[in-house]
Amino acid sequence: MSSFDLTGKVAVITGSSRGIGRAIAEGLAAQGARVVISSRKQDACEDVAAAINAEHGQGSAVAIAASISEKAQLEDLFAQTRERLGPVDILVCNAASNPHYGSMDGISDEQFRKVLDNNIMSNHWLIQLALPAMREKGDGAILVISSIGGLRASTTIGAYCVSKAADFQLVRNYAAENGKHGIRVNGIAPGLVKTDFAKALWDDPQALAATEKRLAMRRIGKPEDIAGAAIYLSSPAAKWTTGQTIVVDGGAMI
Repeated sequence: MSSFDLTGKVAVITGSSRGIGRAIAEGLAAQGARVVISSRKQDACEDVAAAINAEHGQGSAVAIAASISEKAQLEDLFAQTRERLGPVDILVCNAASNPHYGSMDGISDEQFRKVLDNNIMSNHWLIQLALPAMREKGDGAILVISSIGGLRASTTIGAYCVSKAADFQLVRNYAAENGKHGIRVNGIAPGLVKTDFAKALWDDPQALAATEKRLAMRRIGKPEDIAGAAIYLSSPAAKWTTGQTIVVDGGAMI
């Protein structure tokens, strides 16, 4: 049996109807996990779940829409998952928000609160919901998708970077508290990845060319570039890895 085998595991991935979240869901399903596709719109979730079921067999994926800004919807996400698939073994907190592009002194209070609520508080809620069943089993893997923005300043996405820096500490604290229960809590900090979410950062050809010239790998990322790290951190191969945030950025931070 491969040390990356996830057969029989149940994984919830937020923000998985597109981009990095979808690539992670597809990667986990390819290793045998049954995945819950979740984002705000049920029809978008259904489309992804259908594609995964077509490739990996019926029952490999289910679609359960939920908004990360609504705690009651996240509670329902876990309740439905338990009812339909069983307790959650793997949680991937991927969904996030960034409603403001520009200087931090121009962000409204409402926008700043949305960033903090959706990028920090929602992850806290999700982890709280996952922990009881994982503690009962004495096993579990929790991943928080952060960003290299949490490691450096930005003149255009500063509030987002503040929230992603907080996610590093969320990972460390929950890892420290739950290692004794056999639960691993880790993060991934992607660099710039070609997704709709990050379109403002790569859509301009000249800016993109300048960015890629600075990268050791000479290209920005693709969603599937992040999935490999997620598979590792979700699997038995990472059974002694916790409290870490792995940078996957094509060499940006070196």
